[in-house]
Amino acid sequence: MRDAAAMAFSSSLALPSPSPPSGTFRGRPAGRIRTGAAGRFQACFLPPPPPDVVATRERGKNAKLIAALEKHNIQSLELPLIEHVDGPDTDRLPDVLRNDKFDWIIITSPEAAAVFLKGWKAAGSPKVRVAVVGAGTARVFDEVSQLDHQSLEVAFSPSKAMGKSLASELPRGSESTCKVLYPASAKASHEIRILCIVCIYDVFPPNAEEGLSDRGFYVTRLNTYTTVPVEDVKPLTLKLAISAPVVAVASPSALKAWLKLISKVNNWDNSIACIGETTGSAAKKLGLKSVYYPTTPGLEGWVESILEAVRVHRQLKEAPKR
Repeated sequence: MRDAAAMAFSSSLALPSPSPPSGTFRGRPAGRIRTGAAGRFQACFLPPPPPDVVATRERGKNAKLIAALEKHNIQSLELPLIEHVDGPDTDRLPDVLRNDKFDWIIITSPEAAAVFLKGWKAAGSPKVRVAVVGAGTARVFDEVSQLDHQSLEVAFSPSKAMGKSLASELPRGSESTCKVLYPASAKASHEIRILCIVCIYDVFPPNAEEGLSDRGFYVTRLNTYTTVPVEDVKPLTLKLAISAPVVAVASPSALKAWLKLISKVNNWDNSIACIGETTGSAAKKLGLKSVYYPTTPGLEGWVESILEAVRVHRQLKEAPKR
């Protein structure tokens, strides 16, 4: 795999340009003009500033975070740590949707939503009622629900973008059996007491599914996709990433990929800024000390957590040494 790093700059000298290929810097650092030996002018560009933050979501999904941080003059190094691939049940999803009826489809991440929509369309766009976790997940359905609102209805989102909130709040009809289809990532433990064919993502911990079973829901899970770590990172890119005071992660999978990547680095003790509580708790369980995360998962809170981590780093750096 090609190296997946690109520096994002916010500079008054930056010129707008298309997204660069992998492994190049985005934007243009400040430079100066000097005269060559034959009187020719030569551009002399200064090296890029060191990054403040490493943005680690999969390729194509870091732009909003980087743009939000640029507004605060935060320099970001884009280094995707994971990528999504088909899961063992990807091809089963259309058949399940054609041949069975569910009271709810539970979708807990934008990637799960995108994969589900492909399977739903392949199944002939049957009528479904969807419960989503998080505003980002809901947005994936916006265009489809507007065009075909009679077939696909986004009908529920919990008060807090977490699986345990969905488990306690998901409406249940008067029927004796309430059937739920849960297509999601295969990265999960199987601490469940009911029929299960998949696993979970960042905001949907195992006990959430257990909570649904406790309330009388019958949940069918499908491993519709999974995540794998990015292995091929150039030494210079890794050196830049390690030097950044903050690494921003959006899932336990990305967190584990980062720790594996730096496993041979001694005394790395910079900060981890997580998108939500589930990933933050995973970071603490893995022994990381400087962990920041918002109480409610989402881009806005994530940005605030990153800014707080950067502020603390700068304060410690500027503090007089005793």
